[in-house]
Amino acid sequence: MAGKRVLIVDDDQKTVELVKLYLNRDGYRVLTAYDGIEALRQARERHPDLIVLDLMLPGMDGLEVCRTLREESDVPIIMLTAKTTEQDKLTGLDLGADDYVTKPFSPKELAARVRALLRRLPGERGPSEIKNGKLIVDFGKHQAFLDGSSLNLTPTEFKLLGILAKEPGRVFSRAEIIDKALGYDFEGFDRTIDVHILNLRRKLEADPDHPKYIKTVYGVGYKFLEAGNDT
Repeated sequence: MAGKRVLIVDDDQKTVELVKLYLNRDGYRVLTAYDGIEALRQARERHPDLIVLDLMLPGMDGLEVCRTLREESDVPIIMLTAKTTEQDKLTGLDLGADDYVTKPFSPKELAARVRALLRRLPGERGPSEIKNGKLIVDFGKHQAFLDGSSLNLTPTEFKLLGILAKEPGRVFSRAEIIDKALGYDFEGFDRTIDVHILNLRRKLEADPDHPKYIKTVYGVGYKFLEAGNDT
């Protein structure tokens, strides 16, 4: 993963320099921005492999930056912010962020999360493609298509879909999904996965309230169904 570009966006220079120090040690090429408008410019022109994005930014806040980026790109985004309520986290994830780290934070933990998220980008072993009815999950292109149209999934949404689709009918607990998709402990914040699944259903299902592909197994987790099988 050495040489991958990571964009750090924060209006606090000390925070930027601290994160930059740890990511440089891991061999990443670090880009920096101190406001939302500059963050968008860097993302569009430099095409980073991952973005660490603060929410409280001058010019354009991090939520708006995330919303705009998700309309243009599937670049992995880790939100970094002093907002700590569960609703704040859910709002960020609902906009398409892949992870959420709260301040004060451990730079070692943040670097570990960057590594974990980048490890889950294209290139892992397994089937090159899965077909299920009108759904195609193309691991080579890191894209999913439904009835010929791209679903425009975030990296985490694509990872979740791939995990479930590879083993249709198997029930995955939230803890298993967290471990397989994200590779570290979310300290009990299981609703992170629920939000990602909700966003995935919005893109995948004709009627997200009555899903045909990803079923909730109440009290346990989720499972993927073969086309035409709704049980």
